[in-house]
Amino acid sequence: MIGVTILGSTGTIGVNTLDVIAKHKQAFYVTALTANRNVEGLFDQCLQWKPTFAVMADEDAATRLAEKIKRAGIETEVLAGISGLEHVSEMPSVDYVMAAIVGAAGLLPTLAAAKAGKRVMLANKEALVMSGQLFMDAVKNNNAELLPIDSEHNAIFQSMPECYLGQGLPGLSSAGINKILLTASGGPFRGMPVADLEHVTPEQAVAHPNWVMGRKISVDSATMMNKGLEVIEACWLFNTKPNQIDVVIHPESVIHSMVQYNDGSVLAQLGNPDMRTPIAYALGWPERINSGVADLDLFDIAQLNFERPDLTRYPCLRLANEVMEAGGTKTTILNAANEVAVESFLSGDLKFSDIPVVIDQTLTGIIGKPADSISTILEADFESREFAMTSINKLN
Repeated sequence: MIGVTILGSTGTIGVNTLDVIAKHKQAFYVTALTANRNVEGLFDQCLQWKPTFAVMADEDAATRLAEKIKRAGIETEVLAGISGLEHVSEMPSVDYVMAAIVGAAGLLPTLAAAKAGKRVMLANKEALVMSGQLFMDAVKNNNAELLPIDSEHNAIFQSMPECYLGQGLPGLSSAGINKILLTASGGPFRGMPVADLEHVTPEQAVAHPNWVMGRKISVDSATMMNKGLEVIEACWLFNTKPNQIDVVIHPESVIHSMVQYNDGSVLAQLGNPDMRTPIAYALGWPERINSGVADLDLFDIAQLNFERPDLTRYPCLRLANEVMEAGGTKTTILNAANEVAVESFLSGDLKFSDIPVVIDQTLTGIIGKPADSISTILEADFESREFAMTSINKLN
């Protein structure tokens, strides 16, 4: 049987991963579950799955969880903090690591899994956005497997030759590929006048038309920063540049992404918008296993639409392309500023339309450096968050 650690088990990806594993208990067992502060959620999962370890990123939350687990008579050991997250990502009894912690917080445990040679099922795009070449080198040098969980990158992977597994990849042209066509829903404000975006509320922004996602990722989808981060992620995953990736707005979210070949062929992966499909693909690869997702009914869909993204409406997409070309810690700066800006918007302290303003100001104010060490990356992350907060305070 295959031992699985789920980083971020109480979030949307974590819950869906457990749902898929529940259908294949003869093949997988849960070694470790982790959360940030959701004590009740993780405790309920421990009652059901009885993992060897449970980790709370927050120290106080870990103390509360340990008390509840002791009273319940469960033998699960509770760990805390980054050291605990890294431990359950690299220990020998773990074969696969689902990296589903949202944001920069997922970088170190995800990198630990790569360095330990695990199958890393990457739902945390920010880890790769921040560390880029360092992360890919860790995968290659330690014979790890890197399988994308984002529906778009998973679709691209399914539509590419098998050599595209994240280890010493050839360029796209050597595989006969002209372009990657990365699809996007366009978010909930696709048809809203640009002038009205400054009045958008957090409740409106998190109401994604097709997908069930966490609040931060839902806002990223609304600004299209999610797609910008995915462009950066795709560049690293598939050894390419932004000029070989076209973002295509596809409101139905049925085609999850496409690959255009030099013979005129376009290969696409289609399916209902349900994250259990890419999760099951990564768990079962190279075989396919049941995900629990309903079959796609093309007659019910009847019509598929495509649009070019308007960079006036989605300036975050432009910023992401620019920082990928610039390289170094600029992608870390972009990600940090975005996380701070989105958190401020969700807290009611920043206008929706000012999210890209804060990001742009931070990118202008912080000088990029070569991203040649984790310490350099973490320093850039910290400095960028401080700068972004200052920008937000000035806007207010």
